[in-house]
Amino acid sequence: MMVCEFKPGLEGIPAAESSISNVDGQNGILEYRGIRIEDLASKSTFLETAYLLIWGELPKKEELAEFEHEILYHRRIKYRIRDMMKCFPESGHPMDALQASAAALGLFYSRRDLHNPIYIRDAVVRLLATIPTMVAAFQLMRKGNDPVRPRDDLDYAANFLYMLSEHEPDPLAARIIDVCLILHAEHTMNASTFSARVTASTLTDPYAVVASAVGTLGGTLHGGANEEVIQMLEDIGSMEKVRPYVENCLATKAKIMGFGHRVYKVKDPRATILQNLAEQLFAKFGHDKYYDIAQELERIVEEKLGHKGIYPNVDFYSGLVYKKLGIPTDLFTPVFAIARVAGWLAHWKEQLAENRIFRPTQVYNGRQHFPYTPIDQR
Repeated sequence: MMVCEFKPGLEGIPAAESSISNVDGQNGILEYRGIRIEDLASKSTFLETAYLLIWGELPKKEELAEFEHEILYHRRIKYRIRDMMKCFPESGHPMDALQASAAALGLFYSRRDLHNPIYIRDAVVRLLATIPTMVAAFQLMRKGNDPVRPRDDLDYAANFLYMLSEHEPDPLAARIIDVCLILHAEHTMNASTFSARVTASTLTDPYAVVASAVGTLGGTLHGGANEEVIQMLEDIGSMEKVRPYVENCLATKAKIMGFGHRVYKVKDPRATILQNLAEQLFAKFGHDKYYDIAQELERIVEEKLGHKGIYPNVDFYSGLVYKKLGIPTDLFTPVFAIARVAGWLAHWKEQLAENRIFRPTQVYNGRQHFPYTPIDQR
């Protein structure tokens, strides 16, 4: 039997062939279906980008209008799912609530008719439409309030912000959250996407695929990192404490949240766009002292670690944007999930096209031929 080299975390080992997204980590380039993320962020919308990711091409005008109408029509969730969510503990993390709620959708819609294009499209529409509703509903219900019904006259991003507060959002705020969703929609074979493809390879339903990916995204080394960034900035507290904080982290080998990436060796292009969005928000709605701390932290980390390819990643500025939009800190990762559903569904659909169940091997390092000891001799 051939012994393969063990790679912790499967680093550098291709797990699939994909045409969905591509990263050039040396030059800071991210493309969805060959289109630069900067172009999509400035010219597209989240639903148009989701269509591009899932079906492989930008939609024609009438195709996009039909897709948007289907999403709008399916925003509401069944009352039984809503009643189930009311039983969740108020202290539970919203990502756990989202994972349970996404899985529960499968109880209502899982036929596993995976060769039927109508079933595929219906699942795509339903998941994209209801995930924001469930995130917003849990946010209000854990405060003891009834969820807010979706507004049919608001677009995808504006409606989500409305459901969180029951106030129609400022157009700039709505546009910025829409761009944030574009930036987080897809990013090659990351941990949650790999989880989605492994689950998809078993030919289970797409609701289980998304639920498994949500569970993976919730970890602090993946989607949860943006929550940790805000906590870090608050812990630093002032500009003069930034350098001592960095030096202490380096001395104790502690992780500086929001910096470094398995792929990027330059500044994450999404971080650059998010920084610009943050500045737009602060210009209109007032400055945030933590942005100054973040800029100083970026400067000092680049000074100390830039030669090692350690630069801000997507999590570093996203939390500041969400915080300024009034989104609670523990809702940052669920917002990430709302966006990443598009990428997960694109990979689910691609996995089904030429499916083979994932069955990696292992390197066994335990004992062998060990005798069984009877219980009275132990």
